[in-house]
Amino acid sequence: MAQQIADRRDVDFVLFEQFNAGALAENKRYADLNRKTIDLMISEARSFAIKEILPTLAEGDRQGVRLENGVVRPPDCFREPFKRFVENEWMSLTEDPELGGQGLPHLVATAASEYLVGPNFAFAGYAGMGHGTGKMIELYGTDRLKKMFLKNLYTARWAGTMMLTEPDAGSDVGALTTTAVANEDGTYAISGNKIFITVGDHDFTENIIHAVLARIEGEPAGTAGISLFIVPKIRVNEDGSLGEPNDVVCTGIEEKMGIHGSATCSMAMGAKGGCRGYLLGEVNKGMRVMFHMMNEARIAVAVQALGAASTAYLYAAGYARERVQGRDLSDMLNKEAAPVTIVHHPDVRRMLTWMKAYVEGMRSFTYFIVDCIEKVDHGADPDEARRCKGLVDLLTPVIKTYNAKYGFEVCVQAIQTYGGYGYIREYPMEQLLRDVKIASLYEGTDGIQAMDLLGRKIAMKNGAVFQDFMAEIGKVISRAKTMDDLKPLANTMQHACDRLTEVAMKIGMAAMSPDFKTAFAHSVPFLEIFGDVVMAWMLLWRAAVAAEMLAGKAKKKDAAFYRGQIQSATFFFDTVLPVTQGKMVAVENLCPAALEIDEAIFGG
Repeated sequence: MAQQIADRRDVDFVLFEQFNAGALAENKRYADLNRKTIDLMISEARSFAIKEILPTLAEGDRQGVRLENGVVRPPDCFREPFKRFVENEWMSLTEDPELGGQGLPHLVATAASEYLVGPNFAFAGYAGMGHGTGKMIELYGTDRLKKMFLKNLYTARWAGTMMLTEPDAGSDVGALTTTAVANEDGTYAISGNKIFITVGDHDFTENIIHAVLARIEGEPAGTAGISLFIVPKIRVNEDGSLGEPNDVVCTGIEEKMGIHGSATCSMAMGAKGGCRGYLLGEVNKGMRVMFHMMNEARIAVAVQALGAASTAYLYAAGYARERVQGRDLSDMLNKEAAPVTIVHHPDVRRMLTWMKAYVEGMRSFTYFIVDCIEKVDHGADPDEARRCKGLVDLLTPVIKTYNAKYGFEVCVQAIQTYGGYGYIREYPMEQLLRDVKIASLYEGTDGIQAMDLLGRKIAMKNGAVFQDFMAEIGKVISRAKTMDDLKPLANTMQHACDRLTEVAMKIGMAAMSPDFKTAFAHSVPFLEIFGDVVMAWMLLWRAAVAAEMLAGKAKKKDAAFYRGQIQSATFFFDTVLPVTQGKMVAVENLCPAALEIDEAIFGG
């Protein structure tokens, strides 16, 4: 079967027709960027992914990671692709070329990342994690720290990690016990243990730079007393050369359900009293700095989940067009009828259409977020930048959770399309399912994201950010209402928005009342409702673009693709949104039973 990652035609549609990436050249920063250059960049990323990364998926899963004589060894098949990944400068696509980046717009970088991350995100972590570490140093580090670490991180000469979690301090970061003691030379002696550290140690790079949360001796308990430190695996001399090992060691590798090729490490710092770190940012402001990396990581998780979903859907669609099984339903009683490919069977078509709608909606949602980030980072209008910053803040917990959930669910439906073959290792479905499950767990579980949405984001700026979000949807509704075929969908979209506003107000008020625990017991279903409305918005937007093309300059070869956009939206509006309406009623009911049930009876 042909190797699949992302539908290039759909990527181009989102880039150039929905988000008008061709206009990026109007920004002086991207004056040399044109459609041809963008096409070439994405084509190169796709080619590299198919030839170099995708072949490592199954082999890396089966070999896994080894800890041998204190050395963490990722799968052997990752080594050469990683080397070429670095040589081809695929790491820091959006960063300044003077710092080792490519200087690309976020939209273009995300399109490339669909190919670079989607084929095997166990592999992608080794090159990608260092970018987040570097970004924190760029934003909050001293000139000395930038000189010591930044370019080596952005070029992936050195790798990076994010060390938050401890055995008794997972989601409750404030309970951490890792300590920092000031030294006379301005460094800090770090001591503690961390777990679940993605690519926490390996031998792909000559150094690994850890971002570590710790509490300086004597500072307050909880998150108010947490600082952030840069802790290199190998100490770095003032001239940039490497010195002695820094008493940071891997003590174990986790055996996981999926992403077997990713080194998920337990790490010990200062066991011999020799771990030194550098304060990043201000004392006791570590969470503020770390949240920048966490939010970047949450959007990266959304891209990971999109990649798994896209891959699974394309494999399932290809299989359905090739697999011959059973007679056509209209010929079921004709024993002489020839068997047909399973794409002819109504339930298979339902599953494929369901997957298609979600993958397309997730892709547009992801690109919308990064387009907002582009306007925040490099836009010319300060007011628009502030508005887009609010939208990114509001929607980050939604996109992380929703893409993770439905990335997994698309893989479930893809397995179902394959039938029994989807459950065996000969085909890629079962691994895609295992690998993508982590997306709903790391960088904050669904429950953590839902608490963030309900407890902080909905009410930002007294609800003004939520109103900006609704205004964005309103633009698409107005556009769709000018098209006869889309008017019914536009009216349904308006009703869904009105209902979401009502539900948000009710659960938001409950969250500030004495019954706030009941509200938070419904926060994950509320976030899912929010995501359903975003999907409908994105699919209606896509349908409006497609309808305009069909009414105007669409080429004959593209007509089926554009009709497919309208059909995806129609399917979602007619089969998913009615269920969403029911979920809205369920949330509004604010049933307290989950809190009232005697905890002693859980489990029998």
